[in-house]
Amino acid sequence: MWVFWLVLALCFGLLAVWPFLGYPLTLEWLARRRSRPVRASEAPKDWPRAVDLVFCAYNEAAGIGRKIENCLAIDPAGRELRIHVYSDGSTDGTETAARAYADRIDLVVSPERTGKSVGMNRLLERCAGDVVVFTDANVELPPDCLRQLLPLFADPEVGCVVGHLVYVNADDGSTAEVSSLYWRLEERIKALEARIGSTMGADGSIFAIRRRLFRPVPPDIIDDMFTSLSILCDGYRIARADHLVAFERSAGDRGDEIRRKIRIACRSFNCHRLLWPRLRRLPPLELYMYVCHKLLRWFTFVWLLLAAVFYLLFALASPAPALWLGLPLAGIALFAIAWAARLRLAQQLVDVLLAFAATARGVLESLQGRRYQTWQPPASSR
Repeated sequence: MWVFWLVLALCFGLLAVWPFLGYPLTLEWLARRRSRPVRASEAPKDWPRAVDLVFCAYNEAAGIGRKIENCLAIDPAGRELRIHVYSDGSTDGTETAARAYADRIDLVVSPERTGKSVGMNRLLERCAGDVVVFTDANVELPPDCLRQLLPLFADPEVGCVVGHLVYVNADDGSTAEVSSLYWRLEERIKALEARIGSTMGADGSIFAIRRRLFRPVPPDIIDDMFTSLSILCDGYRIARADHLVAFERSAGDRGDEIRRKIRIACRSFNCHRLLWPRLRRLPPLELYMYVCHKLLRWFTFVWLLLAAVFYLLFALASPAPALWLGLPLAGIALFAIAWAARLRLAQQLVDVLLAFAATARGVLESLQGRRYQTWQPPASSR
């Protein structure tokens, strides 16, 4: 019987690490054998002719002017570029600061909190361009972002293009460092997925879509995931502009990051449940990528718990229980010493485990019917 418990422990352990180790290795293998380049064009005549840029802001008075200036500095690449801003019931003077640019932007002010998805829906109703670029209020965009995005839309199979996000405050502590390390792995996986066919979804920091493919987002569903995956389900590719880099600060406070993870996981899993009837009809390779990139990750903490439970059953039933129980206990003791000594590696391991636990909490809240419609930007990311 102890062999059975060991096999189960190994299987659940494999499920826990597969999205972070096994899955990227399979992508590396596939990318070398079936690369599918986007038919981009460097000729401006092949690019979409008009572009809208949209973002929502809540209590961003301290940085809204800098963000708008950043958007106004974007090279229009010979296109008509319109900038749309939604102030979501801000109470700190965001609206007043944004009105200083009223002659150069389209400002929509909501007197009450409605949430980002509602704001994006309202902004998209005002967009008339062929392509819409989405960004966040705390993200810095490079001036040449349109020259990075638009050539990929020359390929008629491309419905969405994502950029590359870099966190700029990795030195702010173990929480920010873990977020930065995780995001570098995430971006590597997205790059490999894009080489094979499509990356599995967009991040709100910087992505663009063909406006005609936009579907209104339910108010309590995460907008970037819903918008990009809906386009994937419609049969279009989600391409990646490899040299388009946007910059953002991650949450440096552990509590801020845990709350953010819970909220995002809940909203993302709600989005998964809404789109799953369409997602499960994706072609086999894309379905494999979605399950590994998204679905398995949400349950990492569950897989780790089950692996630990079955390992304990194996150890107790094995011919040498003292040995198999002693190994993890020794590991726990070493970790406790490292934690007491405030070693950075121990701090990072705690942040990783807390991130997995927060994600599991968010999935549980989704299954319990919890909905998040509005957001509170973490103070430590300002």
